[in-house]
Amino acid sequence: VQLQASGGGLVQAGDSLRLSCAASGITSMYAVSWFRQAPGKEREEVASISWSGDNAHYADSVRGRFTISRGHGKNTVNLLMNSLKPEDTALYYCAARSTFHPDSVYVCPSDFKSWGQGTQVTVSS
Repeated sequence: VQLQASGGGLVQAGDSLRLSCAASGITSMYAVSWFRQAPGKEREEVASISWSGDNAHYADSVRGRFTISRGHGKNTVNLLMNSLKPEDTALYYCAARSTFHPDSVYVCPSDFKSWGQGTQVTVSS
């Protein structure tokens, strides 16, 4: 599985951004998560979505501001980020893993074998 993340940029606090993760080489059901890592901090889960798209999980710090969704063809997963804050500044990665369970979500980095290259999000105050 190859993942291509895009959509990052430099914005001001309160602005919105939409990140996209395009997957190729998919041969089975797969769940997707977005993680982020700020300098000097550990990688943390931001949002996760099941293969079916029916289940999602959000970190407490982004719940109510971010929305994860799957595209119609399921090969794209989007992360809509509203009301961005300076503390959202980080390198954002999408990750995917195969699953036999269409409604399961996964939130730990160790659950994933396939990672995108990362896209930088910088929020100025």
